[in-house]
Amino acid sequence: MLPPFRAVLPVLLTCLAGLSVPAAQAQAPSAPAAAPDAAALYRQHCATCHGEQRTGGMGPALLPESLERLRPAEAQKVIAAGRVATQMPAFGAQLSAEEIAALSAWIRTPVVPAPRWREDDIRASRIATPLPPDTPAAPVWSADPMNLFVVVEGGDHHVSIVDGDRFEVIERFASRYALHGGPKFTPDGRFVFFGSRDGWITKYDLWRLKVVAEVRAGLNMRNVAVSGDGRWVMAANYLPHTLALFDADLNLVRTYDAATLDGKTSSRVSAVYDAAPRSSFVVALKDIPELWEISYDPQAEPIHDGYVHDHKMGEAIAKPGPFGVRRTRLEQPLDDFFFDPSYRHALGATRPGPDGQARAQVVNLDVRLKIADLPINGMPHLGSGITFDWQGRRVLASPNLKDGAVDVIDMTTWQRIRTIPTPGPGFFMRSHEASRYAWTDSMMSPTAKDTLTLIDKTTLEPVARVREPGRTLAHIEFTKDGRFALASVWEQDGALIVYDAQTLKEVKRLPMSRPVGKYNVWNKISRSEGTSH
Repeated sequence: MLPPFRAVLPVLLTCLAGLSVPAAQAQAPSAPAAAPDAAALYRQHCATCHGEQRTGGMGPALLPESLERLRPAEAQKVIAAGRVATQMPAFGAQLSAEEIAALSAWIRTPVVPAPRWREDDIRASRIATPLPPDTPAAPVWSADPMNLFVVVEGGDHHVSIVDGDRFEVIERFASRYALHGGPKFTPDGRFVFFGSRDGWITKYDLWRLKVVAEVRAGLNMRNVAVSGDGRWVMAANYLPHTLALFDADLNLVRTYDAATLDGKTSSRVSAVYDAAPRSSFVVALKDIPELWEISYDPQAEPIHDGYVHDHKMGEAIAKPGPFGVRRTRLEQPLDDFFFDPSYRHALGATRPGPDGQARAQVVNLDVRLKIADLPINGMPHLGSGITFDWQGRRVLASPNLKDGAVDVIDMTTWQRIRTIPTPGPGFFMRSHEASRYAWTDSMMSPTAKDTLTLIDKTTLEPVARVREPGRTLAHIEFTKDGRFALASVWEQDGALIVYDAQTLKEVKRLPMSRPVGKYNVWNKISRSEGTSH
C-alpha cells in the first residue's frame, strides 16, 4: 500500500532540490522590454523643426487637429522615409519600428497644457516682402490673366500656375504644408490668398509670381475668405477657437472669440465665406448652434442682441454694425454651407445624428431664422453644391458623401425634385454656364473612385461617364469660356487631365503630384454658377 502523498512530499522536495538544473532553465522569466518614451524621442528628433509644443516651426504643426486627415500608417511612413522635396528627413535607420509607431501615436494626442496663439503671436509671425514701388503693374508672362488656373498639389506641397489657353505650367513653387483646397482671389484677379491647415495665410502675386506677405492666423485653420471689395481677409480657426480679421496686406485688425454671447461655451470655427452682395462674412461654428454674419459695410445697421420693443426707450443697447457679430441661433451646428444666388439664404449640413444621417437646412440671413429642412438623406456635401435653371426654376444639386446619389432641390419650395443615381458617394460637383452638363465624382467609393458622371442639366439624367481605371478621378474645373473641363488624378503620381467639355475627349495631360484642386481666376471672381465660392 502506497503511503499518503502528504507523507512523501518532503522527500520529493529534498530530491528535487538536489537535482542539477541547466542555468538557462533556472533563470527567472525576463521582464518585458520597456515601451518607447515617445515624448523623449520627440524632444530628441522632432522638436527643433516642429516646436516644443508641436505647434510648428520650420516644419508643420503636429497636433491632432492638424493630422486628422493623415492616416496612422502614412504618418509612420513619413517618419521612416521622410518627405520628398521637403526638409523632412528619414528616421528609419535611427528608430526602430516600435519607436516610430510610438511617435506616430503620440503626435496625435492633445498637447497639455493646450498651446495658445494670441494677437501678439499673430503680429509677430507676419513676414512681408513687398514689391518695389516702381514695379510695373503688369504680368511678367504672356497669357490671359483671367484664364489662369491655380493648382494645389498636395502630394509634395507645391502650387502650379497654369495657362488656361495653352495648358502649360507658367510657374511652380513650394507652398506651406497642407494647404486648404480653396484659395481665394482679390476682385481684380491679381492676388491669391492660400490658407494652410497649420494656420498660415500666404498672399501671392499672380502677375509678378512672388509671395508678398505671410502671417500665421492660428495653430489649426479651416479656411480663409476675402471680402468682395478686396480690402479684408478673415481666417476661421479650429485652434484656438477664434476668427482673425486682417487687412489686404495681412496686418491683423482684430480677433473674435468663437463663443456664445455669455462667453461660457467656445467653439471651433467650421467655415467662413464672403457674401459679397451683402458686404459681409458669414461664419459657421462647429460646436455651437449659431451662424454669424460680420458686415464690412461702413454703413451696416447697429446690432441688438436682446429683444427690442422701442429703440427710443433704450430697451436694448446697440452694438456697432460694422465688424460686429450678428447671431442667428439654430437647432444644430452647421459643418459647412453655401449660398443661394441671391445670398439671402445659407444652405448648410449638420453632423450625422444617432441614425448616421446628416441633416440639411436653409437659413434666411435677413430674418435670421431657419426656414426649411432640405429633404436630403445620407451626408450631403452642400459646400460643393451648384445651382442652375431647370424648366424655369432655380435648382440646387448636391453630391453626397455617404450615398451614391445627387439630390436636386427646388430653391423656391425647398422640395426635392429628383434623386439621380451615381456609381458611388462623391465629394465634388461642378458645371459652367456655357455647359449643358454637370460633372460629379464618386471618389468616396472604393469601387467607383475612378469614375466621373455627367448629368444633363436639362433632363436631370446621367448621360455619360469618364474613367481613369484604377486611379482616383475628381474635382472638375472649367476654363473661363466653359470649352474645356480639367479633372484631377488624385494619386501621388497624379495628373491634370484636360477634356473637351463637348466631346469628352482627352486634350492634354499634365503630370502633377496629387492635384487636390484647381481654380480658374475668372470663374472664381465672377462667382460662376458652376463652381464653389
